Amino acid sequence: MQTNGRSSTENAPSTEQATLAGGCFWCLEAAYQEIEGVERVVSGYTGGHVENPSYRAVCSGETGHAEAVQVTYAPEVLSYHDLLEIFFTIHDPTQLNRQGADVGTQYRSAIFYHDEGQREDAEAMIDRLEAEGVYDGIVTEVEPLETFYEAEEKHHDYYRRNPGAAYCQTVITPKLTKLRQKHQKQLRTS
Repeated sequence: MQTNGRSSTENAPSTEQATLAGGCFWCLEAAYQEIEGVERVVSGYTGGHVENPSYRAVCSGETGHAEAVQVTYAPEVLSYHDLLEIFFTIHDPTQLNRQGADVGTQYRSAIFYHDEGQREDAEAMIDRLEAEGVYDGIVTEVEPLETFYEAEEKHHDYYRRNPGAAYCQTVITPKLTKLRQKHQKQLRTS
């Protein structure tokens, strides 16, 4: 499935999309699913050179893709700036081609912008975080979104379906704890 850009319908408020890579897509998906204004989070692959890559192919590091999420959100509830603030909370943007024990270019930190406004916002956020000393040496790539491929079904809602799995407990749960502490006002109320 290819997706790109913005969408709206007559009966629904307009939505926008953001495409972000920051390590394993299961982590990002679980975090964004907790945020008010997020309508959908899809795990997938982007930034590579192979059409319709599989998880196994992406994990090999040979396709050039990053594991990423595409977040559909309501901008009247949640801004792109807020999405980026959350992104920089739930992963380490100073680790080149890795997040913790997940190593390889498929785990790189990247913002795949949908339009020039998103590019400008992403670059401004990185500049601000470095100027404020929040992070030193951010390696997050900022590049245009070309094609986003949805991951296989078994990768969707992974944390919700497998909360007791060792990876979920040791990697994802601590990220969610940090998210809940730092972004409490943006959490879903239900």
